[in-house]
Amino acid sequence: MRAVTIRDGELVLEEHSDPQPGTGEVLVRVHAAGLNGGDQAQRHGLYPAPPGWPQDIPGMELAGEVEALGPGAERFAPGDRVMGIVGGGGQAELAIVHERTLLPVPDELDWPAAGSFPEVFTTAHDALFTQGDLRPGERVLVHGGAGGVGTAAIQLARASGAQATATVRDAALRGAVAELGAEVIAPEGFADHGPFDVILELVGGPNVADDVQALATGGRIAVIGVSAGAKAEVNLLALMGKRARIHASTLRARPLEQKAMCARRVETEVLPLVSSGAVRVPIAATFPLDEAAAAYDRFAEGGKLGKIVLVT
Repeated sequence: MRAVTIRDGELVLEEHSDPQPGTGEVLVRVHAAGLNGGDQAQRHGLYPAPPGWPQDIPGMELAGEVEALGPGAERFAPGDRVMGIVGGGGQAELAIVHERTLLPVPDELDWPAAGSFPEVFTTAHDALFTQGDLRPGERVLVHGGAGGVGTAAIQLARASGAQATATVRDAALRGAVAELGAEVIAPEGFADHGPFDVILELVGGPNVADDVQALATGGRIAVIGVSAGAKAEVNLLALMGKRARIHASTLRARPLEQKAMCARRVETEVLPLVSSGAVRVPIAATFPLDEAAAAYDRFAEGGKLGKIVLVT
């Protein structure tokens, strides 16, 4: 098979041996794989794949058709359209995925949208509802609202009956983000628009002090991105006074049981929203697999709404 391969920080398309599915695993012929910040970090040696996953082939989400089943795998059949998160290796013609972390692809999603769905919608859903305990009628602030996780979080919050506000730095993108269901504001002075019950922090350290200021009593900050910096100074007295909490997480390195639980919640709570048209997957651009370097460059440029996708 051909796969995007990291060689000394550069991306090349190389031939690799076809992977073979083990117990409970599915071999997927990949049709699309979304790009994420973790892929960029892995390329530069900053975010290695978890043990057991390819270290030289990036890609944390994919969509395609079931090619073959490993021993004991019985949830899907050859030819089924599937999508899912992986620890690595998604940006290839073939990939191995455990059947418990796979999702069926709704008819409403084409391959680029399906390949861009699993990572961002699973991350957003887990951060907002499982960790952030977002409830109907509450106010949620999404930092970086034009990105993949941001656009997913806005739509999920709106569909749940919460009120979404999003920060978007690029003024040219604010109208499109507003159409997803958020009040859109500039990042500067965002705390003046509070109080918020849940804040989804995708930018990192520079925001955290103002995040605490912007919280409502009993508010929750979920940190899932640190693109602007990983360190912050927190006023613990202010946090205590608001009886608030701040927590952080990643999805990639979680054990299979936890990833499977996330997948089942997305399958039961989010896929019906896709089928009804309540949520969609904004796509900024698609690139063929052999133009992966250009796709990564476009990802790094910013100024885009939604996902960059590699298609085979």
